[in-house]
Amino acid sequence: MSTSLLYHGFGIRGYFYVHSKYQKGQILFQIKHDFWKLKCPDCNSRDFIKKGTITRRFKALPIGKKEVLIELPVQRIECLSCQKVKQVKLDFAHEKCNYTHSFERYAIDLCRLLPISDVARLLKVSWGTIKGIEKKYLKKHFDKPKLKALKRIAIDEVYLGKKTKYLTLVMDLVTGAVVYIGDGKSADALKPFWKKLKSSGAKIEAVAMDMGKAYIKAVNDNLPGIPIVFDHFHVIKLYNEKLTELRRDLQREAEDADKEVLKGTRWLLLKSSKKLNTCNEECEKLKNALKLNKPLAIAYYLKDDLGQIWKQNDKEEANFLLWEWVKKATLSGVKMLIKFAKIWFFAEMRTYLWTKYEIDIHTLPEF
Repeated sequence: MSTSLLYHGFGIRGYFYVHSKYQKGQILFQIKHDFWKLKCPDCNSRDFIKKGTITRRFKALPIGKKEVLIELPVQRIECLSCQKVKQVKLDFAHEKCNYTHSFERYAIDLCRLLPISDVARLLKVSWGTIKGIEKKYLKKHFDKPKLKALKRIAIDEVYLGKKTKYLTLVMDLVTGAVVYIGDGKSADALKPFWKKLKSSGAKIEAVAMDMGKAYIKAVNDNLPGIPIVFDHFHVIKLYNEKLTELRRDLQREAEDADKEVLKGTRWLLLKSSKKLNTCNEECEKLKNALKLNKPLAIAYYLKDDLGQIWKQNDKEEANFLLWEWVKKATLSGVKMLIKFAKIWFFAEMRTYLWTKYEIDIHTLPEF
């Protein structure tokens, strides 16, 4: 193998090829330093004394299914300028890693397509090695994100167990990158973020979040006038909670025979109407409950109509469906639906629905 192939094939430049070995399904290339290019890693001085070598092996890009290892006697030097004894700097690998830069980039590319365990198996390294490569990449590119380009952000909390409990995350909805992590799930967790955001000069257009009052107040205080967005997941989650309350109220008011029909339908109400076409016992039970109780049936089928708003391809159609849904809910005579349409949509939400296009609910007429 020539020195040119060493560079073009494996990204190793400034070294001489010595020889190759083929053993146990591996290909081992031995290389050596170009003496005239050695210098002190601290002060770049070329005035030094050789202090022996330490032989190291590095994982390189595989050839087909064969592992490739690069073996190099790494030179130690005593610098006569700064009086330090150190290993010379390697151009093709980090001094604390046992793999080359090209191997690291290849692993990162594979991680975008495959789980870490599959990448590790393919490259014949440990799971921890690939996890370490990915962690180092994320820290390098996202440890200190720039906030100036932020336009649309999402705020949410995640639960990490009893020890850590909650973290508050802020995400850039354009790139998908997490730009801030705060401890807890209160408004105080966002205080450092607001400070950084203000100094960055970012021009926020919209903020997506759940319906927690603490987050809503924090956004209104720090980004006054900026639209707050509740996405499909959180709106449907709220609707399911109200649907469950409606079922509970109807069951409480029903006669004994009707109570038996409504009993056990709580989780079935979370299913979409398309799944009712299957002929299993559970779906038949839900069908009977909906036939028996008209308010519950109306609320159940309007949930599907509500979900269709987010599936439209243009703003006009989505806006039309939203207005139609509000009219149906208001004219249904079901108190839960009327309250959801009037109070949640027009008073407490005060928001834009999050679709492919923004829908300004404030432009719709009040009742």
